[in-house]
Amino acid sequence: MKTSLLALALLVPAATQARQSTPAPAKDQGMVSAADPRAAAAGVEILRAGGSATDAAIATMLALNVVEPQSSGIGGGSFWISHAASGALSTIDARETAPAAADARWFYAPDGTPLSHREAVPGGRSVGIPGALRGMALAHRASGKLPWAQLFAPAIRLATNGFQASPRLVNGMSAYGDHITPETRKLFSAPDGAPVAIGATIRNPEQAALLQRIASQGPDSFYVGPQAQKLVTAVNTAARNPSKMTLGDLASYDAKNRPPVCIKYRVYRVCGMGPPSSGGITVLMILKQLERFDMGKLGKDSVQAWHLFAESSRLAYADRDQYVGDPDFVRVPITGMLSQGYLASRSALISPTTTMASIAPGTPPGAPARVRAPVSEVPGTTDLAVSDARGNVVEVTTTVEGYFGSGITVDGTVLNNQLTDFDIVPEKNGALVANRVEGGKRPRSSMAPTIVYGPDGKVRLAVGAAGGSTIIAQVAKAIIGVVDWKLSAQNSIALGLIYAPGQVAAVEKGTEREAMVPALQALGETVQVAALGLKANAIERVGGKWVGAADPRSEGVAISQDGTVSQIQRVGKLQRAPE
Repeated sequence: MKTSLLALALLVPAATQARQSTPAPAKDQGMVSAADPRAAAAGVEILRAGGSATDAAIATMLALNVVEPQSSGIGGGSFWISHAASGALSTIDARETAPAAADARWFYAPDGTPLSHREAVPGGRSVGIPGALRGMALAHRASGKLPWAQLFAPAIRLATNGFQASPRLVNGMSAYGDHITPETRKLFSAPDGAPVAIGATIRNPEQAALLQRIASQGPDSFYVGPQAQKLVTAVNTAARNPSKMTLGDLASYDAKNRPPVCIKYRVYRVCGMGPPSSGGITVLMILKQLERFDMGKLGKDSVQAWHLFAESSRLAYADRDQYVGDPDFVRVPITGMLSQGYLASRSALISPTTTMASIAPGTPPGAPARVRAPVSEVPGTTDLAVSDARGNVVEVTTTVEGYFGSGITVDGTVLNNQLTDFDIVPEKNGALVANRVEGGKRPRSSMAPTIVYGPDGKVRLAVGAAGGSTIIAQVAKAIIGVVDWKLSAQNSIALGLIYAPGQVAAVEKGTEREAMVPALQALGETVQVAALGLKANAIERVGGKWVGAADPRSEGVAISQDGTVSQIQRVGKLQRAPE
């Protein structure tokens, strides 16, 4: 069955209701960009009901929980960055935590050998204490306008009445669903047990009932009492890798306000999420290390510009792997890593005409002695950007980690496998790694929700992405596209990517970057062509109006408060890549 994404958006009751509601004030229009049209429509419905950007972001996240279950939901976690109309900037860390019983050998087999990442994902032990709901509750208390329960209405409607299965959901089940439990598979299968067809209607009454309980009883109902017991029982009795989670682990979880990290890039102020996310710091390092080069003059089609981008990425990723972890457990030298002198010294290692022979982390001021750890993140996650007519802006990246998380569901909702974002082996060459497993600790993440301020001090761009550690490169690329190459956010997101977390650079298959391979090799680059599975969302301020952007590789859209859906030229051959 072939159904256009625009048609999917307009079929959603939320979108229909949005078009029939009282129009927003003529002076401005809010905007929602999300990875699924049904979710974006849910956010617009809330905006038109008088909700704030925070309210709309929560409704969008809850709808994504229903229609994009492979990527995010209340069984996972999130990072928020929010700009208030008053000018205040804040971030929320709703990252999952390890159970108190987790120790350095959490992902070791009985014979004392470490599990591979693939072996560690399925079952209960990879499940962190979900933080998404606590993050929503913290944000709502600070800047929500509508009642908590009202924000759940679009998602409950979708789960009850049903939604059409998207290509991403169906293809993801087929390609990346080997680890999911029979109960989970049944949720997304036809009545005869066959894989659900693209466009088929999926109903999830158990999830609808769960959302209704949380809507009426509040977020605490997920973390204590019968619902919490269901979750604990599910992970501790899992057929594979059973956990040791307790009711106390759930009851004691809190989302946290963290200080944002910011730098000045040319005449723009770029702000992101601090640790335990590594995304904000690493994006800022990539940009600042490139500042001495005239990226604008080189242009988006310059092989040299993309070589410089790759070299700066390598340096930033090396430092990220070495030093970033949960700041409540390890000392992260944030100030040193972002200091102008240190970044200038790192930038000096980059040559426009040659590629570095080796990559090593630097020693920023205040850095403790550590060993660089391997990157274990996998593509997953989803992102959304929201503005309202009052001038508030919210950018959220949220995830259950890999496709369908741990493979376990509770009441129709996927539980994360976020603990596999820890480094499984806790030490190397006699030194403890920053991102080792510890009870109560939050694993390092690459999620990078980002807000960029223009020279006038006003929000110019809000952007984020999905796709494991490619998120960092995607967001940095999008900012360079807007700031240096004067592209729209839409065209910046659509640019093909070169992803270089180490010596080998991955050139995005099926994009204009492929043609650069010979020239990159002539500069000494080691490259491979790969489908990277990118997925980004953004909103930008242009001419006093909000303009939305969504990744053409994805099913995402941007919808304005008046119901206008952005027209996005899809990249069909990239549709089946993981997120």
